[in-house]
Amino acid sequence: MEKVPVKQMIEDLNLEVVYMPENVEKYITSSDVNRPGLQYAGFFEYFSSDRIQIVGRGEYEYFQYLDEKTRWERLDKLFSYDIPALLLTRGLEPSKDAIEACKKHKKIFLRTPMNTTRFINKISNYLDSKLAPTTTIHGVLVDVYGIGVLITGESGVGKSETALELIKRGHRLVADDAVEIKKTEEDLLTGQAPDIIKYLMEIRGVGILDIKSLYGVGAIKPSKLIDMVVYMESWKDGKYYDRLGIDEEHMDILGIPVEKITIPVKPGRNLAMIIEVASRNYRQKAMGYNAAKVFNDKLMKKLDNEK
Repeated sequence: MEKVPVKQMIEDLNLEVVYMPENVEKYITSSDVNRPGLQYAGFFEYFSSDRIQIVGRGEYEYFQYLDEKTRWERLDKLFSYDIPALLLTRGLEPSKDAIEACKKHKKIFLRTPMNTTRFINKISNYLDSKLAPTTTIHGVLVDVYGIGVLITGESGVGKSETALELIKRGHRLVADDAVEIKKTEEDLLTGQAPDIIKYLMEIRGVGILDIKSLYGVGAIKPSKLIDMVVYMESWKDGKYYDRLGIDEEHMDILGIPVEKITIPVKPGRNLAMIIEVASRNYRQKAMGYNAAKVFNDKLMKKLDNEK
């Protein structure tokens, strides 16, 4: 299971440390958060103790109404669970008994000046990104007319050269050679380049190119949702290649089926132009018009009329 160290989250989100026990490493395994209002009220059934516990003004003010003995009992039980951390929002002043309970159970206590709703949105997005299932695929990811096109295929078939021609035509590079892919939502895949090769491209015989320096910031994009896969392979005589576009093929990436087209490569074919047209066609189908289906319907109707 993916996990995020609490110390890394503190650094990334610029959180204030109220109390940090020594020699304690805590990890977050869920992108969901919990507001422990019910636990402050004494109800611990169905307590999501694996989540970050966020205390806003509502929980904070309610807690002040409790007598000292009850507060301590609730805190003592809350921190007896293996929670990753307790986090106080709005810059509220930490209570002494909460700090003492953290020290007793060696729990991390944090604080942020942000209001509760905004901070929950921020931390949820952060954890969604950090905990998302990931994989790395050999290929090139480009943004063509707003469509995220993942170009894959045999080694040396011309993926990078085709992507370079697309960049010259005004499209944008996301990643070359290695594409890191995250499942950001149930049906969404986001691709980006590893930091070490970000905005770089390898062209055999030329070497490493810095696309940002050569073509400007308009030729690059840090990340992109993957909409379709283009598989490039050397032309094989006798192999059937779809000529109408009726046959739909998909590639499974992290459990999500992504539309895939296979482009046979041979001298004389303008691959960059073909990918541009394929991207336009993908957008057209997404808007409800499928030229291949319309043609097939007309053909079937004509054949029925001739019977």
